[in-house]
Amino acid sequence: MLLIPVARPARGAVRFPASVTLILSLFLLTAHSSTALGQEPIPTKTNVQAEVGKPAVTLSDSPLASGPMTDRANADPAQEVGVSDLVRRALSANSELAAVRLEVDRARARLRQAGLRPNPIFDFELQRGVLNSPGERVNSVGISAPLELGGKRRRRIDLAQVELELAQAEVAERERRLAAEVRAAYVEVLAAQRELDITEGLNRLDAQTVKVVEARVSEGDAALIEVNLLRVELDRLRSRRALVEGRWQAASIRLKTLVGIPLIEPLKIREELAQPILRNPPTAPEAAVEIALRTRPDLQMARLMEEAAQAGFKLAQAQAVPDIIISARYGANQSTFDSTPIGLLTDRDKIFSVGVSIPIPLFNRNQGAKAETAIQIAQAQRRREFIEAVVRAEVAGALARYQSSQAALVVFEQGVIARSNDNIRAIRGAYAVGAFRVTELIAEQRRLLDAEREYTEALAERYRALADLQAAMGISDRK
Repeated sequence: MLLIPVARPARGAVRFPASVTLILSLFLLTAHSSTALGQEPIPTKTNVQAEVGKPAVTLSDSPLASGPMTDRANADPAQEVGVSDLVRRALSANSELAAVRLEVDRARARLRQAGLRPNPIFDFELQRGVLNSPGERVNSVGISAPLELGGKRRRRIDLAQVELELAQAEVAERERRLAAEVRAAYVEVLAAQRELDITEGLNRLDAQTVKVVEARVSEGDAALIEVNLLRVELDRLRSRRALVEGRWQAASIRLKTLVGIPLIEPLKIREELAQPILRNPPTAPEAAVEIALRTRPDLQMARLMEEAAQAGFKLAQAQAVPDIIISARYGANQSTFDSTPIGLLTDRDKIFSVGVSIPIPLFNRNQGAKAETAIQIAQAQRRREFIEAVVRAEVAGALARYQSSQAALVVFEQGVIARSNDNIRAIRGAYAVGAFRVTELIAEQRRLLDAEREYTEALAERYRALADLQAAMGISDRK
C-alpha cells in the first residue's frame, strides 16, 4: 500500500488556496509513478483489490499461529484445493456417512433373507410301555414341510428389493446434504478471508498515514488531535481484524471437521469469492426444476417409500392366505400278549402315514395389517407430493437469490466500489496537502469499509445461492 506522494510545504513557504491544492492533489492522483520521490506507482485500478483487496494475511502474520491460515501468496498451486475437491474428500472420509452406507449392506442381507424358503421339520418319537404293559413300544420318525401359498416369498423379495433401493437413496440424500454443508462452510471461509484481507489493507494504509501525520505534527503543520484520531481508527481496525480472524478460524475448523482434515493440517484454497467455480445454473427455471425432479435423492426416497408401502400391502394380502403343512411319518409298533393259550405272543407292525394340515382363516384374515399398509400408501403419497412442492420451491428460491445477487453485484462493481475507491484516493491526496481534515478522511474510509463489507456479503450470497441451487437440483460433485 502507498500514500499519495505530495510534498508538504515547509514553514514560512507560500501556501496555496484550498481549491488550488485540491486540483494539485487530484492531478497527482492520476500520475503513473512518483519514482522521483522514492514512492511506488500509484494504483489506477478501480476495483477494490487495487488498494485493499490484496491477499495480505498469512500464517506467520496471524496472531493465531497454530490455526489453519492459508498462505495464498506462497502456496503451491498443485497443493491447493477447491470446493469440489473438498466435497469429494468429505464423501470419502466422513465417518457419519460411512456409517449410513452400512445400511445398504443391511438391506442386502434382508433381501437375501427374504428369498429363503421355510425349513422342513424333522421329529423322532420313542414310546415305551409301563406298569402292566412292559412289552409295549412305539418308534416313529416324521418330517413336515410348510408350503407357502399366495406368493408370500415373491412379495417378501419385492419389499426387500424396494427397501434396498431406499437405503441407497438415503445414502445419496446424506451425500447431498453433506456436500451442501461443505459448500456452506467453504463460502464462510472465503467471505471471512476476503474481509480479513480488506481490513488488513486498510490497516496498513492507516499505519502509513499515521507516520505522515506524525511528521506533520512534528513540523507544526497538523494538530496532535489528528494523530490521536487516526490511532483510534487504527486500533478499531485492529479490533475488527481480530474479530474477523476469529470467524475465519471457526469457519476453517468447521470445514476441516466436515471434510475429515486434521486440524493441524494446512488448508490451501485456490478459489476466490468473486470467481466461484460452481456450475452455472440453467437459464430457464423450468429446466432447473425438471433436473431436480429427476435427480433429487430425497424425492427418489419419497417415491420408493410409496413403492415400499404398496409392496407391503401386497405382502399383507399374501399373508392372509393360509399355508399348507405336508407331513410324512414312519413308525414301528410292538405289542406283547402274555395271557394266551399258547403262551407269550409278540405282534410287530410297521406304519407309514402322510398328512396335510390347513389352517382355517376363520377369525384372523390379516385384516389389521392390510388396513395399516393401506394407510401407509396414502401417507407415502402425501409425503411425496409435499416433497415435490418443496423441491420446486427450493429451486425457485435459490434461482431467485442468485439472480438478485447478480443484479446487486453489477451495481456494486460498476458504481459503489469503483467510486468509493476513487473517493478515498482523492481525499487521501487532498488531505496530504491540507485540503481536507482527518475526520473527513476517516469518515470516507469507514464508508468504503462498509461498502466493501456489503460487497463481500453480496459475493457470498451469490456463492451461497449457487451452492444451494446445486444442492436443490441434486447435482453431484463426484466425477
